Amino acid sequence: MKLYRLIYLLLMIVFNTHVQSQNFVRVEGKNFVDNNGNEILLKGINLGNWLNSEGYMFHFKNVNSYRLIDEVIKELIGPEETKKFWKSFRDNYITREDIAFIKNSGFNHIRVPFNFKLFLIEDEPDLFLEEGFKRLDDVISWCKEFGLYVILDMHAAPGGQTGDNIDDSWGYPFLFESHEAQRATINLWKKIAERYKDETIVIGYDLLNEPIPHFLENKEELNKLLEPLYKKITETIRSVDKNHIIFLGGAQWNTNFQVFGEPFDSNLAYTFHKYWMPVEQKQIQEYIDFRDKYDVPIWLGESGENDNDWIKSFRELLEKNNIGWCFWPYKKMESTRGVVSFTKTKEWDEIIKYAEGSRKNFEEIRKNKPPKEIVKKALNDLLENIKFKNCTINADYLKALGLIN
Repeated sequence: MKLYRLIYLLLMIVFNTHVQSQNFVRVEGKNFVDNNGNEILLKGINLGNWLNSEGYMFHFKNVNSYRLIDEVIKELIGPEETKKFWKSFRDNYITREDIAFIKNSGFNHIRVPFNFKLFLIEDEPDLFLEEGFKRLDDVISWCKEFGLYVILDMHAAPGGQTGDNIDDSWGYPFLFESHEAQRATINLWKKIAERYKDETIVIGYDLLNEPIPHFLENKEELNKLLEPLYKKITETIRSVDKNHIIFLGGAQWNTNFQVFGEPFDSNLAYTFHKYWMPVEQKQIQEYIDFRDKYDVPIWLGESGENDNDWIKSFRELLEKNNIGWCFWPYKKMESTRGVVSFTKTKEWDEIIKYAEGSRKNFEEIRKNKPPKEIVKKALNDLLENIKFKNCTINADYLKALGLIN
């Protein structure tokens, strides 16, 4: 009887594990399938600028990464008030109302780009922060409420995977040459996977956004280091989470799939990005060929920042080839190249003027700052204008994405 009971218990463990894994979106050949085995064509939008701010979203040019924006605001109002500003910014930029609207507009998933600095201290990477996890908790909770899938994207990794403004780094992808940065990246992904391993609304983890830019002289050497790092991260994630899909982006801004060998995990998908190119089949054929060769799904994780005719044409080309998509971005300052837009005030123009002006020494910082009342109004108005209720919906953009007639 003891042997029969042991066999029974083992069978129940296997059965329960199988049932649990069936509740997650998963890879099945070239497709993503839901818990009922139905194929899903992903149609999504990126929550850019929320958990990893970029300067161009605020109409800055030179002040183009989160740390540079943070520096300007600290010069204007000091570190204590700046901390309050960022909290209010994140409270207001993406809310339950935004998620409800995204779902009701016809999207079936979002991609959430995040900066590692919201999760751990750069100079003390063993010290974790609650801020980033709280924000992910919130958005995942809202998405569960409305039935909107989530893909988590490490947009800015420790050390920098890109070495440009988009990863808020120091001008070079030090991640690939730093054991400490790799350890911090791997540990952060493990923490995230442990926290969300049971969340079936989460499709998976986009490990590194747009690694290794094209302009680096040593890019070929760095390219060789990309897949081995992906394997290390994946192995650690799988030690705590065997259910979520892992998304791998190619080198050179997610365009180069030559860096990949055969898939090394049974639940992998591959993601490419394409901007500002002719809308032609040949522009995406290499990714389709990769999909066919290895019988794996591919997904367009980013595109956009173009006029509506281009958006419509590219979206139709993707869908013709059964490729899911996630356009960029959801929300921007005074722009039709996104789902919604918020107002740029005349006071904000003064902030832009200061940020882009000469601030090469403390004398110039003190001399060129706008009056306090202008600064206060500019920041307060921004925090109010970014709320969904005060944004403008770009209906033509939604039409271009095929979501409304």
